[in-house]
Amino acid sequence: MKKNLLIAASLMASVIAKSQTPFFDLTTYRGAFAPAPTPMWTQGWTEWDPQNKVYPAPNVTVSGNITSSTTWSTGQVVLLQGPVYVKNNAVLTIQPGVVVLGSKSANGSALIVTRGSQLIANGTSVNPIVFTSDQPPGARALGDWGGVILLGQAPLNYTNGVNYIEGLPQNPDSQYGGGANPNPNDNSGSLKYVRIEFGGYVYQPNQEINGLTFGAVGAATQVDYVQVSFTNDDGFEWFGGNVSAKHLVSYRNLDDDFDTDNGWSGFVQYALAVRDPQIADNPSVSTSEGFESDNDANGTSATPKTQGIFSNVTIIGPYRGIPTATVASGYRRALRLRRNTELKVFNSLFMDTDRGIHIDGSATETNAANGTLKFKNNIIAGTKNGRITEKNTGSTFTITAWFAANNNDSIVYSSPSFSNLLITPYNYTAPDYRPASGSAALSGASFTDAAIAPYTNTATAIVDISSENINVMAYPNPASDVVTFISGNDKPYTVNILDLTGKAIISKEIRDNEPVNISNLVNGIYFVRINDKTIKIVVQH
Repeated sequence: MKKNLLIAASLMASVIAKSQTPFFDLTTYRGAFAPAPTPMWTQGWTEWDPQNKVYPAPNVTVSGNITSSTTWSTGQVVLLQGPVYVKNNAVLTIQPGVVVLGSKSANGSALIVTRGSQLIANGTSVNPIVFTSDQPPGARALGDWGGVILLGQAPLNYTNGVNYIEGLPQNPDSQYGGGANPNPNDNSGSLKYVRIEFGGYVYQPNQEINGLTFGAVGAATQVDYVQVSFTNDDGFEWFGGNVSAKHLVSYRNLDDDFDTDNGWSGFVQYALAVRDPQIADNPSVSTSEGFESDNDANGTSATPKTQGIFSNVTIIGPYRGIPTATVASGYRRALRLRRNTELKVFNSLFMDTDRGIHIDGSATETNAANGTLKFKNNIIAGTKNGRITEKNTGSTFTITAWFAANNNDSIVYSSPSFSNLLITPYNYTAPDYRPASGSAALSGASFTDAAIAPYTNTATAIVDISSENINVMAYPNPASDVVTFISGNDKPYTVNILDLTGKAIISKEIRDNEPVNISNLVNGIYFVRINDKTIKIVVQH
């Protein structure tokens, strides 16, 4: 067995060497969630009813600047009184279970991590870290406080590679970007198992900050399992930088769910957006989109280009299964790709939106036609009046043919509603976003396109050389605190976790879907032996 493991390790090393740094997991399904019996990755740490969630009273008040390394410990409930800047290369560490309340009465309460400083906010699936409003249950509202802003020194296609984050006073503490010497691997810290609720304070007219804002954040920053809910602007926005993320939830926010600008070139896999029919922006100011993407505000060819990659996204739009429903007037599209963006979206599901994908402007159309903008192997379903694609008046771009040629699928709902794509997508408090039986989302994913293939971990499940038909999977993978194994076996079985030398680290008898604690394992690659099957897991705390 040890020999087989070493052969598998050698094969995996070869794959990694050829494919640069793998990020994307290889899936067969489209959308954010694997089919049952795999549990949803939202299980345990998300909150679907934050308006009525009871949070404890604050026992620590923080205001002004954090200029030396500081820890907020488990059991603390921190009240942010006004904007709090982490600066002077300080590291703010927030331990699991800490609740951070943004004061509504103090103008602009927010947490801003300046260039060179770090935020280490690593919760767990059972003890997430929460940023939320200080208002009582039932009285919380969008924009009660600001949000979380990370400012880094990675590349940015703004003039001289530096800009000021919108809304904040323009001074060195609100700058982002590395200027003439950017660092693509800049490290602004780590966010894992984090919720951000009721942000979006209006600092200036039409200048709200987002739930989570990335300003030129570098690739060494870790972002995994983050939910942004009821924010008075975008859920997530990237201004340049190289930061990547997995397992993102944008829940009932006002404007866009995922907004990419100014040369962002990271990766995102597994993202969910859920819209509320009555929560959308004022269309005279901004229309609300699932995706909004620009190269820059003027649609120039400034470099680096906005060319990040999304895969396995699920967006549940405001119509919620009934395309004839009445929704807020600011809603528009699943995706608005404009201003010369080269964004790339694969293997995703967009449903219940007013319109599907809008390729906006001649420069963006050229990028789509040339293949520098990609939209492949996706599903658009249930749009109002069957509006799957959209282009500007007078455009000669053959967008319908382009959509079909890239292996995308469109589904028109049968009147008056349609609900068999996902199991229970329209229940806010007890949703199930996994593909339903017979769903088009169960299959159709592909990672062979040249833009995504080099970054796809084709060795996610490594089979022992003596085995042929693997039927064991690990979830999540990479894993942090616990990992769950699914084999389809209804009887107890033994799981052996081994290091790369074949040494057994953990041996435990479990049943299917029973979590195994791996919090004591160091980061790295391990092999799991279950009966005659061997698979690989990655531990990443």
